Amino acid sequence: MNRRTFLKSLGLGAAALCLPSTTFASTTATTKRPRNIVLILADDLGWGDVSCYGSTPGLTPFLDQYVKGGVRFTDAHSPASTCTPTRYAVFTGQYAWRKPGTGIAPGDAALLIDTTLPTLPKLMQQSGMVTGAVGKWHLGMGPGPGKTDWNKPISPSGNDVGFDYTFLMAATADRTPCVYVENGLVVGLDPNDPIEVNYKHNYPGEPDGKRDRATLKMDWDVGHNQAVVNGIGRIGYMKGGKKARWVDEDMADIFVEKANAFIEKNKDKPFFLYLGTNDIHVPRVPHPRFVGKTPFGPRGDATYQFDDSVRRVIEKLRVLGLEKETLVVITSDNGPMVNDGYKDKAVELLGNHKPSGDWRGHKYTPYEGGHRLPFIVSWPGTIPGGGTNAALVSLVDLGATFAALRGVQLSPDALPDSFDQSATFLDASAPSARKNMVCQDFRLNLREGNWKYIVPGPARNAPTERHDPLNGQLYDLSADPSEKQNLVKKHPERAKAMHATLLKIIKAGRSRP
Repeated sequence: MNRRTFLKSLGLGAAALCLPSTTFASTTATTKRPRNIVLILADDLGWGDVSCYGSTPGLTPFLDQYVKGGVRFTDAHSPASTCTPTRYAVFTGQYAWRKPGTGIAPGDAALLIDTTLPTLPKLMQQSGMVTGAVGKWHLGMGPGPGKTDWNKPISPSGNDVGFDYTFLMAATADRTPCVYVENGLVVGLDPNDPIEVNYKHNYPGEPDGKRDRATLKMDWDVGHNQAVVNGIGRIGYMKGGKKARWVDEDMADIFVEKANAFIEKNKDKPFFLYLGTNDIHVPRVPHPRFVGKTPFGPRGDATYQFDDSVRRVIEKLRVLGLEKETLVVITSDNGPMVNDGYKDKAVELLGNHKPSGDWRGHKYTPYEGGHRLPFIVSWPGTIPGGGTNAALVSLVDLGATFAALRGVQLSPDALPDSFDQSATFLDASAPSARKNMVCQDFRLNLREGNWKYIVPGPARNAPTERHDPLNGQLYDLSADPSEKQNLVKKHPERAKAMHATLLKIIKAGRSRP
């Protein structure tokens, strides 16, 4: 399926929030706290792309073994079926649809997170942790289009929302600027070759993905035909910064090296590390040592490369003797996408592999395949290994959960949609802290128990009292996990009640009690 332009805004006002006066308290789940927390967030990795979720063997050999010492969650979800809104929700504890402008961000977007808000990394700092962010950011940086000067210190950025150290790519690997930004400075920039970025027109003398298509080492399928960097067409244009531009084949290694350097530097202190991999997002250009590791072409090889990246980070924790002191969460920002704009033979070589497993849909869609995720939690010696957990969990819950595990008591205004799932993390028999959950694609959907309601109306419509709930979709996931039978006409009262609940959540500006 071709890439579609995601909804920039659902037109809903953001909840009024204020920075809390944070206090510390013992977590209700346990008196033991993780000294360190590592969050590894893959990109576009589907439920069915991780072999231990019952899918194609051999794609994720390390995770298949690693999960035996941890817990495999089976009802975990991203709060959105695309990247920017999910990452916004993870770090702010707020559903992204509450804030206009948090759709898929262009590479030159302004920072989307209000720097005065309480955030997950700020709470980790307040608990005594050193915080680091490495890899994909895609939440904007600097003042925005036409204003951000990539040749000077860039602010605001990740360092302004609670991270002590950042090594980031500004947006995605298929968007300009194709450079790394470390603590607000472009890495390796030659001052005599300044960077210019825009999303309207190319610069004289620069290669062009349409005009120079025959020279590309990876052809584009739709879009991705503007600037050419490393022989690959991108979205957006850039000029200059030739020495600073990344080489796609080296990206996974560089992110792992930076993540492990952060761990090494802070091994004697409590730390929180966010590692956002590019894998398996397009363009999929794995390092040569992974090419041919799978029969599925670049997409499969990039999955194998992601698995190896995780291995190297976990091995660093083991070598330093930190594994038993570290809570690790491994998941994805949304469901999978096969063809997403490049001719990398992902469709032709897919065979019997099902990236979404048996779930319907994929990235960009409101169905389970768009937001139900692989979600592995490990804390050796504290969390019993080898189990599964069927509790309903959303990535927006990570903020409140990590805060509870670190003994941080939230003020009522902080992280308004984030639920403390610490008891669920530590005990598979503990019920989820959630009674319902909202996910977004081009619209919203609501989960309550085994029931799922997708709002009516065309894409880009936020639900209102004017919408007829019976024009929406209603599924009983316990009987119909593939979402094939729309029961909205058969159970009209349930559809009406769930529509009303969704409207209540929207109007309240929060969902956490």
